[in-house]
Amino acid sequence: MFFSCDNKHKKTNKKEISSIEEPSEYIVISRDKYHDQLYGFWLGQCIANWTGLVTEMDKIGNIGEIKTGDFYTREDWGKPDQPSIWGEGIPSDLSETINFVFKDTLEIWGADDDTDIEYMYQHLLYTNQNSILSPEQIRDGWLKHINEKEENFLWVSNQKAFDLMKDGVLPPETGNPANNEHFEMIDAQLTTEIFELFSPARPDIALKIAHLPIQTTAREEAENISEFYVTLHSLASKADTRIPIGKQLFWMANQARTVLPDSSYPAYMFDYTKKLYESGIPWEQTRDSIYFRYQVNQEDGYDITSKNLYCNGCFAAGINFASSLVSLFYGEGDIVKTIKIGTLSGWDSDNPTATWGGLLGFMIGKEGIEKAFGRKFSNKFNIHRTRQNFPNNGIDSFDNMAKKGILITDMIVKEQIKGTLDLEKNIWKIPMKQIK
Repeated sequence: MFFSCDNKHKKTNKKEISSIEEPSEYIVISRDKYHDQLYGFWLGQCIANWTGLVTEMDKIGNIGEIKTGDFYTREDWGKPDQPSIWGEGIPSDLSETINFVFKDTLEIWGADDDTDIEYMYQHLLYTNQNSILSPEQIRDGWLKHINEKEENFLWVSNQKAFDLMKDGVLPPETGNPANNEHFEMIDAQLTTEIFELFSPARPDIALKIAHLPIQTTAREEAENISEFYVTLHSLASKADTRIPIGKQLFWMANQARTVLPDSSYPAYMFDYTKKLYESGIPWEQTRDSIYFRYQVNQEDGYDITSKNLYCNGCFAAGINFASSLVSLFYGEGDIVKTIKIGTLSGWDSDNPTATWGGLLGFMIGKEGIEKAFGRKFSNKFNIHRTRQNFPNNGIDSFDNMAKKGILITDMIVKEQIKGTLDLEKNIWKIPMKQIK
């Protein structure tokens, strides 16, 4: 039994749904369809990333009682943007109001830290023709493509890992807590979401190829959280596309929950946020409850507040994971709604939005994104806004980026998944169990 990754919803009955949930020997995926989905991944990420940047670090909570204005609500969409914690009283220069940030067809999307290291990792896999990057390949890539001087668009754990690489330390030691005091921050999420898309429907292989890149900057719960995102993205190619996309997402999220150790704070965060969503309360109330539970009361082992970090750990993997679940659950598979909620939720708001924009963009593809927003978008991407030493002076296209992603997936399907590449039919045949 097999099924394809066609995103068209089809009417089905309970018996059919039940049967498709049983493990299949393999699934068949169209490479043409996957190209469109990879295009959608990059486009969706850029729309969500740049929209989320408008409110990045505007609202991080003040330990104690929530007062009016401490967090945004849905009523703030379209209203004037407020200054971020480092804005010195000046709102974002991306948009005067809290609204979507788009690039028209004749403009160029700029890279940001939510897209640039993923772009670099894809480039390294493509140029090295390796299905799993080595410590030396990661180190050499970082040193070649990242500027040593400010502004180099690196933060916390990524910056520390880069400094360690310059001193001769190789991954995974660059993410070892003994060497990198920022190992709990959000950085690994931003840099590794691309790997899971190179392993369609096989999260076990996705976790294998993403393992070293994750450990380049993360350990412990931050590593677990990144593994959750890896698993979730890979499962997008296995979800039952005959049911609504929101139900697909909930199935994917529940499956990805299994990679979180039950006694860890990310597992508690997932279960708590999901419970609040299912209770029917508004998303703002869920976000506020998360703030009190984890930043004020430090429950479930989340003790960032006691560490007296800058901005109370507003870059931390934990609080941003909980915040991202708010927009995931309440967005219910609607890319427009999801990005809006993520942008208004608080903390490092461009990161959850970029994550879900990329995932949903992948699931609905280029045309699905254009239909959702009712417009066309730029196809061009400038990696040299934040990175360096790439071909064509850093100007690329989503179409070309997707083509490279297809070729990398070809390699991983054959070498790691032990699947079949049929160029005549232009498909992959993905076994659901590891072939020795």
